[in-house]
Amino acid sequence: MHFMQALQRAWTGNNSLVCVGLDPEPAKFPAHLQGRPDAVFEFCSAIIDATADLACSFKPQIAHFAALRAEDALERLIAHIHARHPGIPVILDAKRGDIGSTAQHYVTEAFERYGADAVTLNPYLGRDSVQPFLDRADKGVILLCHTSNPGAADLQDLDVGGKPLYQHVAQIIARDWNTHGNCALVTGATWPEQLAEVRTLVGEVPLLVPGIGAQGGDVEAVVRHGRTATGTGLMISSSRAILYAGKGEDFAQAARQAAQELRDSINRYRS
Repeated sequence: MHFMQALQRAWTGNNSLVCVGLDPEPAKFPAHLQGRPDAVFEFCSAIIDATADLACSFKPQIAHFAALRAEDALERLIAHIHARHPGIPVILDAKRGDIGSTAQHYVTEAFERYGADAVTLNPYLGRDSVQPFLDRADKGVILLCHTSNPGAADLQDLDVGGKPLYQHVAQIIARDWNTHGNCALVTGATWPEQLAEVRTLVGEVPLLVPGIGAQGGDVEAVVRHGRTATGTGLMISSSRAILYAGKGEDFAQAARQAAQELRDSINRYRS
């Protein structure tokens, strides 16, 4: 199943716009998991199993795994999602961006080694840096547009010919790069007005929206400014607020409750 097809079905089937981020930090794991040789997989797989029916996607952050030398756990987790929860797409949050053979190797890494359904990319090297990803019509290509961090304004808001750079990025991707209909954009929840501008520029193109929760993004503003006419079009990402909702042996149930509360909060503003 293509990424966009899977995403559409998950939006509808799970009645959810929640993207569960997987950012393992062993120091925050419950005490009974700390020090266990396969703690990263045990923790993340428990979160996955507890929240899969409440999510439209999962988003493992590759640096969190690589820093722990846990790339093998990441491979097994993505395989676990595909086997146990088929139809819920996996976004590899890697923010890759390079040219030539290096770009092609990044394609192999994301889609062959890890088996991800989509990957986040940095578009600022231009189209040739992402073309090998765009050519994979079955996979999602999620490009940075206006990110959630305070420093986003340093470059992304620069005036270029009378409008900010991020608007040029949004238009170019939606108009010129999205020939296979497999593009999405990263737009931060902390910038709701810019989110609205991006939605106007790109039409139905999906938006991955980080910044809810710990970064201070407002759910109502994100949904109001970012949803499509059908009440979908968003992957609203939450990591820490779900992953570390509980500190005891019932951590997975606490994560489920946090995910359900976020889903229900989002759904109140969708219609």
